[in-house]
Amino acid sequence: MKRFFDAVIALAAGLFLFLPIVSIAVLIRLTSPGPALYWSDRVGRGNRIFRMPKFRSMRLDAPVLATHLLGDPAAYLTPVGKVLRKTSLDELPQLWSILKGDMSFVGPRPALFNQDDLVALRTERGVHELVPGLTGWAQVNGRDDLPIPEKVAYDVEYLNRRSLLFDFSIIWLTLVNVLSSRGISH
Repeated sequence: MKRFFDAVIALAAGLFLFLPIVSIAVLIRLTSPGPALYWSDRVGRGNRIFRMPKFRSMRLDAPVLATHLLGDPAAYLTPVGKVLRKTSLDELPQLWSILKGDMSFVGPRPALFNQDDLVALRTERGVHELVPGLTGWAQVNGRDDLPIPEKVAYDVEYLNRRSLLFDFSIIWLTLVNVLSSRGISH
């Protein structure tokens, strides 16, 4: 049921947001050299690596690290990168990953391929068997501000509590957080 919901909503959202998605891609290309999309190697269900698209908000010379590990992440932002991140519009291309089945709307955020500490802890706690999400319980409870053990504790709580109703509440809280820019690293 969840997979069906994800596919139908992702397709509808993609069609509805087609013009804004194209407009954002054009704006990125006009304001910085390089492609509009950044394809990131991420850890998916069963610790399988998949390629996740995002709108590129960082310069081409930015290190491939989690944002919180960069000394000064703002130094690597493109001219429109700050707005894309603040509004979470950089995440829109992930509708593709949801359509493909690599991601869901709700689940633990997919770890970067090099976040060995996060992947190991999730594997130890069974979270690696969940399909990663566009948003998740950890995201609405702190997002980039959470230390890894706390993030994984929220992921485990989601693993134990998952239901369609819980997913809808997480989506609602995500919208509230995005509108207030709560917990977002720039």
